[in-house]
Amino acid sequence: MIPAQQALQKLRDGNRRFVADDSDHTKLTHRKSRDEVAAAQAPFAIVLGCSDSRVPTEIIFDQGLGDLFVIRVAGNIVAASQVGSIEFAAEHFGARLIVVMGHSRCSAILTTLQELERPADSRSPNVAAIVDFIRPSVQGLLQSRNRLGHDELVSQAIKENIRNSVSHLKLHSDILRRMIRDNGLLVIGAQYSLGTGVVSFFDDLVDGD
Repeated sequence: MIPAQQALQKLRDGNRRFVADDSDHTKLTHRKSRDEVAAAQAPFAIVLGCSDSRVPTEIIFDQGLGDLFVIRVAGNIVAASQVGSIEFAAEHFGARLIVVMGHSRCSAILTTLQELERPADSRSPNVAAIVDFIRPSVQGLLQSRNRLGHDELVSQAIKENIRNSVSHLKLHSDILRRMIRDNGLLVIGAQYSLGTGVVSFFDDLVDGD
């Protein structure tokens, strides 16, 4: 079992290799890696990320098969099934780090902002459910849209959505709350830049609650 801060450093180091174009892609494709994890898994971190095709979690952290337990959903929202998956991984596989990772220019955030400004009657109820999860994170920001400008509004909405997902995991899961208190579990937020490839971890969510 890898302690949370050590796991976080492994992610930081892996992302630095990815940005420097120094990744070891064989960790995801080599048969030896497949054989090593076929019987059991022990991921050192759990990542709840967005389903965006430009944000492949293992690749941007330069990790291999069996290293990360990854849940991906549009807008990195925290619905019951995502919470259950995270609880399962934390309890059964011993991972002590949970990262909620959003990314720049997130389409789910843009769609939610558009919906709040111009509701769409024709939207699928399934897509509307995703929008409804994100809505509380961004609704208050619309009051500042004239002062912030569109790009800054989107940027702040992305960050606020990440923070709210982190808070939800900390506050609304008895299992995770117990593991934070008793087992050194760390739940933090991060944002991936589509332009630079850099993952920025939210400092205020690393050491505090």
